[in-house]
Amino acid sequence: MHDHEHAHGAGAGVRALAVVLGITTAVLVAEVVGATLTGSLALLVDAAHVLTDVLGLGLALTAARLAGRAATPRRTYGWARAEVLGAAAQAAVLLGVGLFVAVEAVQRFVAPAEVPGPALLVFGVIGLAGNAASFLVLRHAGAADLNSRAARLEVLNDALGSIGVLVAGVVIALTGWTRADGVAALVIGALIVPRTLLLLRDAVDVLLESVPRGLDLDELRTHLLEQQHVLAVHDLHVTRVSSSLPVLSAHVVVDSGCFRDGSAPAVLDALQHCVAAHFPVSVTHSTFQLEPPAHTEHEADTHA
Repeated sequence: MHDHEHAHGAGAGVRALAVVLGITTAVLVAEVVGATLTGSLALLVDAAHVLTDVLGLGLALTAARLAGRAATPRRTYGWARAEVLGAAAQAAVLLGVGLFVAVEAVQRFVAPAEVPGPALLVFGVIGLAGNAASFLVLRHAGAADLNSRAARLEVLNDALGSIGVLVAGVVIALTGWTRADGVAALVIGALIVPRTLLLLRDAVDVLLESVPRGLDLDELRTHLLEQQHVLAVHDLHVTRVSSSLPVLSAHVVVDSGCFRDGSAPAVLDALQHCVAAHFPVSVTHSTFQLEPPAHTEHEADTHA
């Protein structure tokens, strides 16, 4: 019963993401058209901001579909890393957008462009309405998975961008100060760049097979050494195949008697429980090679 409810909830979350992707894509098209018609840099930057969410939602849906594919002899982890490659590509695009915004905004301050305030208000309202609809869809779905939680945050972030466009439209309509468009563009760009740098950092960490953030390798090694019959640990590696799939491998030297009295399986169970349950990052995909002390004498290229 629990599994059925879990599957139903996951399916509802995926459907909600698909609906939000459709709404967000429509908002993106409207804002690109609006930026073209009005010449507004703020609206163009907000469109770029919305584009990041379209890409993010698309990646989330694609990753969910690819993750369901079975592993093959060629791809033993399936397509799990497709999410990371997509995130790295998304970050590269966003950094390009951030550079464009900075250069264009400075130019707009030096030589302000004519931007029709009332038209800017119309497209700002369209964007905000799309954000509100997306948020209601996600809240109704009630999914608690990471993709859905991230999507809700993205929608709220987009709403701030739309509000920035609206404020710029009001200022231009009431005062004629067209530099407000550049100010709004810089503010919206400031919302994009920090998220982009975090995204790029996380993607590079996975691609370089860094130890997952939140996991102290020395502390993990110490805990493994505290397990009964464990004498030494070497060739300890912890990395991630994808953002949600940490993996661990290690060579563990145990008492020789474990291989004679049948206690080796119990040692293995204790080690796997240790890495899965005792640390902030739960590693449920672990591989331990149990070795007698004499084995290290003829094992080449060992390291800590």
